[in-house]
Amino acid sequence: MFIPNMNFSEVFKHSNQLCRVSPDGKYLATCVQYRLVVRDVNTLQILHLYTCLDQISQMEWSSDSLFILCAMYKRGLVQVWSLEQPDWHCKIDEGSAGLVCSRWSPDGRHILNTTEFHLRVTVWSLCTKSVSYIKYPKACQKGVDFSRDGRYMALAERRDCKDYISVFVCEDWQLLRHFETETQDLCGVEWSPNGCVLAIWDTCLEYKVLLYSLDGRLLSTYSAYEWSLGVKSITWSPSSQFLAIGSYDEKVRILNHITWKKITEFEHPASISNSKAVVYKEVEKRPVLGSDDLSIRQQLTMGSALFSTQSKYEICQLPVQVHVVKPDPDRANPKIGISSMAFSPDNRYLATKNDNMPNCVWVWDMQKLRLLAVLEQVAAVRCFLWDPRRPRLALCTGNAKIYLWSPAGCVSVQVPVEGNFQVLSLSWHGSGDSLILLGKEQLCLCYIETEMEVSGGTG
Repeated sequence: MFIPNMNFSEVFKHSNQLCRVSPDGKYLATCVQYRLVVRDVNTLQILHLYTCLDQISQMEWSSDSLFILCAMYKRGLVQVWSLEQPDWHCKIDEGSAGLVCSRWSPDGRHILNTTEFHLRVTVWSLCTKSVSYIKYPKACQKGVDFSRDGRYMALAERRDCKDYISVFVCEDWQLLRHFETETQDLCGVEWSPNGCVLAIWDTCLEYKVLLYSLDGRLLSTYSAYEWSLGVKSITWSPSSQFLAIGSYDEKVRILNHITWKKITEFEHPASISNSKAVVYKEVEKRPVLGSDDLSIRQQLTMGSALFSTQSKYEICQLPVQVHVVKPDPDRANPKIGISSMAFSPDNRYLATKNDNMPNCVWVWDMQKLRLLAVLEQVAAVRCFLWDPRRPRLALCTGNAKIYLWSPAGCVSVQVPVEGNFQVLSLSWHGSGDSLILLGKEQLCLCYIETEMEVSGGTG
C-alpha cells in the first residue's frame, strides 16, 4: 500500500462554504460574511481584500481568473472585482426583479442573472455595458448548461405548459436552435464533454432520458421502467463514451455513445458476495490514556484532533452485509437511490453512492464493467471527488479525517487541527497536489507530496 505524505496548513475562516481556487490554479478566494479574501495558493498570503455591500451568497471566478463575481441574493445585487485593477469595480442591481442565481458566461465577460420566480435571465456585458434578456427560463434542477468549449448555452424553458430547449451562441447570444422536448416536466440538461450531444431528463415521476444533437434532432430515448420513481442523477464520462444514469431503484445504468443502448447495469446489494470485489471497512479505536496523564486528558477535553478517535481500514471477508437505512416513503425526497456519481479523469473508474446505504462508496471498473471496491465508513459519506489528474478518490464524512482510495488501497488520515474541525466538504486543486478541506466556518489546505511505500495493509 502506498501512503501519501501529507502536510496541512493553518485554518482560515470562511462563510457559506464559499471557497474557490482560480481556474489557473494560482489563487484561493474565500468569503467571510461580506468580505472577499484572495490569497496566493502556495504561500496563503493575502493579496487582495474586498468589501461587499452585504453578506455574500455566491462567489465565482471568471474563466481567465481575472475577475471575481460576488452575488448578494437578499439585496438583488452583484459586485464584480478585478485582480489586475483593484480600484476598478462593477455593481449590478436587479432592483425589484430580485435575484436567485448569478453566474459567469464562459468568456468571463458576461454575467447571467436569473430573477426571482424565474421570470427572465438577464445577460450583462462588462465590455459594452449592454443588457440582453432571455424570457421563460424554467425553474428546475439544472436548467442551464454550457458546452465544455464555451461556444454554446442550452437553456430549459417552460411556456404554454410545454418544455423547450433554446441553444444560444455565447459569442453574441444569438438563438441558434429552439425546439420542444418530449418531456412531461423537464428536470435538467447537460452537454456531453465533447459538445455533440445534449442529455435531458424528465421529472423523477417519469423515467425518461432524451438525447438530442446540436441541431435539435432526437437521437434516442431511454426508459428503464414505467413504475414508481425514475431518474435521480446522470453524469457523462470525460470521454463522452458513457452516460451513467442513477435511478431510485438503486441501480446505475450505463449507455454507450454509439447506439445509446444500455450496455450494463450496476446493482448495489445489501449483501456483497462478488469474489472479485474488495470491501474496505473503516474501524475506529480510541487512544488509551493513563490515569495520571492530566495533560493529555486536558487536551482531549479541549477537543484536540491529535488525540481524537483514530481509524483505519480493514479488508472484510466475503460475504459482507452493508448497513442499510430504511427510507420513510411518506416523506418528500426519500433517501433511496443513486444520488451521486463521478467518473475518474481517465474514464477507468466510476464512483457511486446509494442514498439508503449512506455510509458506502462503490467503485466500479469501467473497462471490465464490474464492481471493484466498496468503502464502508463509520459515518455517512458527505462528499467524494476524484483527483483531476490521477485515479485517486477523496471523501469525507463530517469528522476530523479525510479518506483516500486508489487502486493500491485505502488510507484514513487525521487532520491535525486544534479544536472541533469537521470536514463537511472538500475540493481538489486542479494540479491534484492539494485538497481544500471545508468545515462549518473554517478551512484548511492539505498538501499531498510524494508517495512513500510502507509495509502492511490499509491504514
